[in-house]
Amino acid sequence: MGRRRRKKIIPNVEITGIAPEGKGFARLDGKVIFVESAVPGDTVEVLVEKNKKDYAKGRISQIEKPSNLRVEPFCEHFGTCGGCKWQFLEYEQQLQFKQQIVEDALRRTGKLYDLCEIAPILPSLESRYYRNKMDFSFTNSRWLTEEEVESEIEITDRNALGFHVPKMFNRVVDIKECFLMDDFHNEIRNTVRDFTHEHDMPFYDYSERKGLMRNLIIRSSTLGEWMVILSFGEENSIKREGLLTHLEEKFPQLTSLNYVINEKGNDTISDLEIINWSGRDHIYENLEELKFKISPKSFFQTNPKQAVRLYNIIREFADLKGAETVYDLYTGTGSIAQFLARYCKKVIGVEEIADAITDAIDNAKANNLNNCEFVVGDVKNEFTPSFVEQYGQADLLVTDPPRAGLHGDVVVNILEINPPRIIYVSCNPVTQARDLNMLSENYEIKKVQPVDMFPHTWHVENVVLLERKEINSNSDEEE
Repeated sequence: MGRRRRKKIIPNVEITGIAPEGKGFARLDGKVIFVESAVPGDTVEVLVEKNKKDYAKGRISQIEKPSNLRVEPFCEHFGTCGGCKWQFLEYEQQLQFKQQIVEDALRRTGKLYDLCEIAPILPSLESRYYRNKMDFSFTNSRWLTEEEVESEIEITDRNALGFHVPKMFNRVVDIKECFLMDDFHNEIRNTVRDFTHEHDMPFYDYSERKGLMRNLIIRSSTLGEWMVILSFGEENSIKREGLLTHLEEKFPQLTSLNYVINEKGNDTISDLEIINWSGRDHIYENLEELKFKISPKSFFQTNPKQAVRLYNIIREFADLKGAETVYDLYTGTGSIAQFLARYCKKVIGVEEIADAITDAIDNAKANNLNNCEFVVGDVKNEFTPSFVEQYGQADLLVTDPPRAGLHGDVVVNILEINPPRIIYVSCNPVTQARDLNMLSENYEIKKVQPVDMFPHTWHVENVVLLERKEINSNSDEEE
């Protein structure tokens, strides 16, 4: 067996910028070095983890001189927990970097050199307690603190309920307090942990793929409704019912208490039956005067107050006059579709998760919107020229795809169908820029509006309005 090569350490690396995924970067000997958790202005010693011809990736082994942009993180779990990686930056500074990330993605990655002016990023109304959904994992292989590792005391309790350590699927940080969601969620999570410890309920073993306690999902709404979903790695009716009964009795304010038995090799529950234990099998959320039903499997914007502002931007960009046909690709529970439905002739939404479409249909009925249709199916398979033959030519296409962006077939079909206007909403400016570059064959970007949905992270939402090029040329000729 060959000897393992020692990783290279580079001292005195001066961080000069921020990359699209939130890493600091520096240029050294003609090569770009991306450094996790580094801030422009830092001088750091870098442990190189990947070394390629034109770039390298690494992490800080020592901060030799901290940037004056750094502030003290507010959470005790910062640095080991996988979330809130930008706590060491003031919120105003986070916004500036997110603005830069969007601009760099569009101009450099997308090569959109004739881009219109990018509007200033819209800050989140709240920088803490802004989320309405949190996913926690159980493990019997808790991540140990530095103090525990250095201690000579034998660690016997390795159970944890919290968030995965970055890049370590089988290690979880035991979370005592999280500042991302209303404090009531901390009480729920800590109660679950205490009960499972007291009643000897085995936490999940990711190596052996067995164990009773597997995942905990907590959802809420601005209406004060709460949903809990417990995922069990195996069936044990006595222990399961004991925990569910305890939660039902201790927290009568829970609107929806549910569970699922997940014996698969992964944590996803979208393909499993979720059983309602008590209360409703859903909660409700209000955005403006619209009411939305949210089921356990439904996608819904996790920052609801900021979602209203995001949808208002989409509605402003849409500039509907009342006679338009609108397509809403990746519609989810139909929130964007219904925000626009009151101002156009009809909206057709497409979404591959059947439960989300069921909610979308129910939501439209509850909101007395009779001009919405929803189609279940993968967008790349559904959105074709034959789809347009069935539902009519779109005056406006809205798309809000997952982080991976548009499937290549979808881009091809958009270019073939060639709707007059497109609003592209994205949570990943890099894949959005890639897609916009391909769409630039037929379209011109008219407006760009970044929106911050996730404070203390490098994630940023971006809304882009595109218009078909011949429309602009025709209007120029008329003038």
